[in-house]
Amino acid sequence: MKVHKLKMLLGIGLLFAASLVSPAQSATSTFDLVITNGHIIDGTGSPWYSGDVGIRDGRIAAIGNLAAASRKRTIDAAGKVVAPGFIDMLGQSELSILVEPRLPSKIYQGITTEITGEGGSIAPLNEAIIQADRLGYDHYHIAPDWRTFRQYFARLEKQGMGINLASYVGATQVRRMVLGDDNKQPTPEQLEQMKALVRDAMKDGTVGVSTALEYAPAPYAKTEELIALAAEGGKFGGIYSTHMRDESNSILEAIDEALRIGREAHVPVEIWHIKVAGKNNWGRMPEVVAKIDAARVAGADVTADTYAYTAWFNDFSAFVPPWAHDGGAAKLVERLKDPTTRERIRKDMLTPSNDWDNEWQEIPGPEAIMIGVVQNPKMLPLQGKRLSEIAKLWNKDPIDAIFDFLIDDPYAGVAVFGMSQPDVTLALQQPWVAIDNDSSGTSPEGILGQEHPHPRAYGTFPRILRKYVREDKALTLEDAIRKMSALPAQRLRLTDRGVLKAGMWADVVIFDPATVRDLATFDNPNQLSEGMDYVLVNGVPVIDQSKMTGALPGKVLRGAGYVP
Repeated sequence: MKVHKLKMLLGIGLLFAASLVSPAQSATSTFDLVITNGHIIDGTGSPWYSGDVGIRDGRIAAIGNLAAASRKRTIDAAGKVVAPGFIDMLGQSELSILVEPRLPSKIYQGITTEITGEGGSIAPLNEAIIQADRLGYDHYHIAPDWRTFRQYFARLEKQGMGINLASYVGATQVRRMVLGDDNKQPTPEQLEQMKALVRDAMKDGTVGVSTALEYAPAPYAKTEELIALAAEGGKFGGIYSTHMRDESNSILEAIDEALRIGREAHVPVEIWHIKVAGKNNWGRMPEVVAKIDAARVAGADVTADTYAYTAWFNDFSAFVPPWAHDGGAAKLVERLKDPTTRERIRKDMLTPSNDWDNEWQEIPGPEAIMIGVVQNPKMLPLQGKRLSEIAKLWNKDPIDAIFDFLIDDPYAGVAVFGMSQPDVTLALQQPWVAIDNDSSGTSPEGILGQEHPHPRAYGTFPRILRKYVREDKALTLEDAIRKMSALPAQRLRLTDRGVLKAGMWADVVIFDPATVRDLATFDNPNQLSEGMDYVLVNGVPVIDQSKMTGALPGKVLRGAGYVP
């Protein structure tokens, strides 16, 4: 008995000793890269600590004192922050990554992973959708040669990519596959077809089901349809993410709908770019926070994210009520050309309503709308101009200017100044709010450089570090990094990313928190952020000594339901 006990204690002692010397054992084999002298902020929200980070075969192999370890390369972080790469909770790069796979606007922010697919996802695709969206593909000179997510992901992997990318399957997308752009309800058979498309997408590797309920044809979907689709995704381990039906007057009702979908579909809920929109709603963020806090206390798995600017960016056509979009963009243009229908649209825009997200009622005036990305080349000179300027230039009433602009370019995007800073700050401070860019990856050069995006496309993450951490002290540095790494990784079930820890993929950023900053402005957005000295994706530098390397080490990240 005594001998057995002694053996057992010796065994436990040996195990303990082994765990103590494991960094030293790591030191005996060569690292690809060791980051030394950094302040490690590991993503969990814990205070920084000092140590070396050893990377081998794309993963973090050891953290500790690695002074004696042999390595192929050393990066001296010299008192700078070493943190997990940032995860963009809503990125929109599914097309632009095919144009510029390095995605400079993302990597200069420290973004190493993007989640995309807002309502209208990159797949599934059919000929009818391709024809309806032809202008967008032609704008980027892209031939849509995929029909499924599996085919799209294969194209990405063949091409290579600068960051990791995951996607939702959009509820709008599966609706368009079966019902087109029309304002109608699916028959039971059609709903089964839509559910089958969700199942296929989840097996192809998507991470859940998403909605963008402000943009037609999405508003035509009833809650029951969304529950059925979200539940299908949930069976494969997916979550439900939403641009809610209303972000202004009826925001509390929209949250109720999102919570109901989560509850009845048995899935976690992510509210994208949480905001209270419109001058009449400024100051209502405490109500929104209280509602979500109460839901969480009651057991609802609901979280949110924000880009933390006071202007949003969306389709210019969102100013037009949903009924006028029935049948798609061509039908919308027809209605705008018809004097009687045009007058009805104007009347709806001028009438305050809780039945739809009426953005015209949410802005102080036409100066609050800035033309961003256009699809029609003849509208290029108007990029960056305010609607007030265009109305004056055309000698037209501002609403007529909207209508005539949409007749020429129904796919244009605009920045809309409609939020208050205290509301934005309060949302950002909530422990369950992560960070999203809500913009496609872009570049100051080439076709992408001809666009006029929201400055968040280039600046979101460094701006939060500059403005909200360094200047306003609204967040601690550790909490900001948690919101950019561990929190989104936990939400998306990315169990091997988002934290600096042995065994995790080596998505790593190194920066000086005293100097990191955004440069992009609304008037001059195409400016890369500054201050990321190194950005590693799967152990490979895509930013090295503040310069882009051109490496494409990114991976497609597939959801739990993926069937190889």
